[in-house]
Amino acid sequence: MPAEIRQAMMEYWKEHSKEGSVNEMMLDTCAEELTKEELPEILSYLPDFTGKVVVELGAGIGRFTAELAKKAERVVAVDFMEDFVEKNKKENYHMGNIEFVVADVTKMERPKESVDMIFSNWLLMYLEDREVQDLFGKLLTWLRPGGHLFIRESCRHQSGDKDRGVNPTQYRQPELYEAYYSSVTIPCDKNNFYGFDLVVSKSVHTYIKRKNNNNQMLWLLEKAKKDNSRNHGFKSFREFLDMQQYSTRGILLYEKIYGRAFVSTGGLETTKEFVELLNLQKGQKVLDVGGGIGGSAFYMAKNYNVKVTIIDLSSNMTHIGLDRAQEVGVGPDQVVFEVADATRREYPAESFDVIYSRDVILHIADKLALFKKFFKFLKPGGKVLISDYCCSPDEHCEKFKAYVEQRGYNLLSPAAYGKVLEEAGFVNVRAEDRTQQFADSLNTEIARAESIKDEFLNEFDEEGYRSIVDGWKEKQDRVRLGDQRWGLFYAEKP
Repeated sequence: MPAEIRQAMMEYWKEHSKEGSVNEMMLDTCAEELTKEELPEILSYLPDFTGKVVVELGAGIGRFTAELAKKAERVVAVDFMEDFVEKNKKENYHMGNIEFVVADVTKMERPKESVDMIFSNWLLMYLEDREVQDLFGKLLTWLRPGGHLFIRESCRHQSGDKDRGVNPTQYRQPELYEAYYSSVTIPCDKNNFYGFDLVVSKSVHTYIKRKNNNNQMLWLLEKAKKDNSRNHGFKSFREFLDMQQYSTRGILLYEKIYGRAFVSTGGLETTKEFVELLNLQKGQKVLDVGGGIGGSAFYMAKNYNVKVTIIDLSSNMTHIGLDRAQEVGVGPDQVVFEVADATRREYPAESFDVIYSRDVILHIADKLALFKKFFKFLKPGGKVLISDYCCSPDEHCEKFKAYVEQRGYNLLSPAAYGKVLEEAGFVNVRAEDRTQQFADSLNTEIARAESIKDEFLNEFDEEGYRSIVDGWKEKQDRVRLGDQRWGLFYAEKP
């Protein structure tokens, strides 16, 4: 069967690429204009590969090959169509650091841990499901620890406007690719294994902007060592969030208590108060770290006319957030969603005017490294505003310790939190203990839940209702004991 499939693909490309032009490669009559924006956008998501070994799979006529070769020590450009490889070679051989290979990637081999980055643009949609799964495993072995895999695919349906006739392309749901790469592991030692960690996943913005099409998806993955004992038996922290604390049901329960599109303390009320501290100006760029289902971002975009990028590690949050964006009439030119790990995601220096985060950084152990990233991402004079769960500086009761362990939280006292921001280089740091405001919000939210109990039960069930009310009362107990605190943090980049 694979041989028949590959032959069908070869005939498909022979029919649709007689000249080997960019229009033919992209299967779109607007390709020349699209590529002016799309190509630099794609490159902008890549990690620094200067002086590294890069394998480019499905290189075609070399639309990206020359760009990769400008920085890489060596590029291995692979395609199964010999005519494409020859055209790529003719155009780019002079660069001197490119190896041109005619090969079927499903049969190709490379030495173990010999590659720093693998780049694939529109390839997996031409493979069968089993081939895709097997290829992810193979690519994981090729990569060095800490190496990256970039993939970009057309999902759900055709994007280009060129008539295809018989079209053997598989336009998969994005979740299927996520399931494939998440399930791949290779042994490392007795207690650890290697797998892929997500750095970022998002729609290609050029296609959203030019074609109102969010089905061009990209993923940047990192080969990471994973400890079998961590994440409560889940393959990754992201899986832990999506399957446990931030399951779709859990998110909707939180939203019911916090208000439409909100999943953080105080909902719209605290958002209005905190955002006012930022003195946002029209056209500014905001990074919302752990932006959840979008409530704060939508408020900022609609009321201050700023552009917001939301990053959240939970794909469930992002999927619901995209629905809420349509509901409130906020477009991708105002709020962009990324499924991304804030500890791994990189942006160019001085990209944002404001970094905003609500009750999220409690999940991150190395706060100093994260705040140094924030410092880099901000423009001079840029501002940080964070609310977060905190703890008292004193010894904590065993029940509180168990709660923190079960949730995987990493908590600091409000004062210690502020010191970390200062250590990262920020000035005018304000670290405020807002625990009383947190307690007041809990009281309001419990009263709200009790007042709409019948509505709650109709939408969910008794178990869902009790999980909210009892969970909020447990928070009240932790606050009364003095173990749990809530902090608000403001800082500026000089």
